[in-house]
Amino acid sequence: MKTFATATAVAALSVGVATQAVAVEWNVSLWGSPRAFTAHVEHLAELVAERTDGDFTLNISYGGLSGNRENLDGISIGAFEMAQFCAGYHYDKNPTITVLELPFLGVSSLQQEREISQALYEHPAVVADLARWNATLLMPSPLPQYNIVGTGDAPATLGDFEGMAVRATGGIGAAMATIGAVPTSMSATEVRQAMDSGVVSAVSFAPHAHMSFGTIENAAWWTTNLNPGTVNCPVVVNTDALEFLSDEHREVLLGAVDDALDHYIENYNSNTMEAWGPALEERGIAQVSFSDDELAAFREAAAAPAAAAWIEENNARGLPAQELYDFVTGMISGDM
Repeated sequence: MKTFATATAVAALSVGVATQAVAVEWNVSLWGSPRAFTAHVEHLAELVAERTDGDFTLNISYGGLSGNRENLDGISIGAFEMAQFCAGYHYDKNPTITVLELPFLGVSSLQQEREISQALYEHPAVVADLARWNATLLMPSPLPQYNIVGTGDAPATLGDFEGMAVRATGGIGAAMATIGAVPTSMSATEVRQAMDSGVVSAVSFAPHAHMSFGTIENAAWWTTNLNPGTVNCPVVVNTDALEFLSDEHREVLLGAVDDALDHYIENYNSNTMEAWGPALEERGIAQVSFSDDELAAFREAAAAPAAAAWIEENNARGLPAQELYDFVTGMISGDM
């Protein structure tokens, strides 16, 4: 197996043939199991292998290389060449992209989430932020608005979340706190055990994750229209490994990203969402909806204060926080 390190050694001995592509195998650190959330990485691996006749392959590992909260650290030291992570898992490590996790931004589709993420990933402040970890942002993992699955009595109003322990990260957690919930941050792989043991009574996830991590197996209710926000979970590559690739391999990898994302979105919108309704019905999970007036009050209480706090905190870090926020909200509103 030729990884980044071994391929470097090969190249050092191959003086005079630098223009020839060297067969390379990259290690990719994911977690959980193959699911809608990883469909773009799986498809990217297929496309890269196919378009290089097997000379460049992505060896995908689900938890065998690193914990999901340590994937960015692993990238930084070259322990593997590609990884996926969620910004809210370690806010301090990637503050610039957490702007995409602010509550009630108003993103309306996976395609829009993709376009905004890809544009933000090219912003100089974001590039510099991830460069601290020797990481280059490759592609997003667009996710729909989160909603909540819970145990016990279903909330009849938003006031019923008062005192409820809810797994919710980033901006979603901040939003839930405004209605009295007690947000708890934990990685996806920890959630089912926390729910089963009563550490949390409810879990904020996108539909694919509720199915993949089993939160619907003992749930009693699901919120249909809370929609407080989503999380941003990019795929990154080790910058040195990317730069070391031959021009041919680099072109193939980068050229396959849009095709991989097209596949991801089509799969999520069709297969995942088609399975979601029946999965709830089969388990007798009650679907809870809140009134327009309650949701409007929730947005008013959560959105502006969260944005203002995010801007203040990240201005203090020396980041162009207002610029980043305006960049994202401008794209959403169509002003950019």
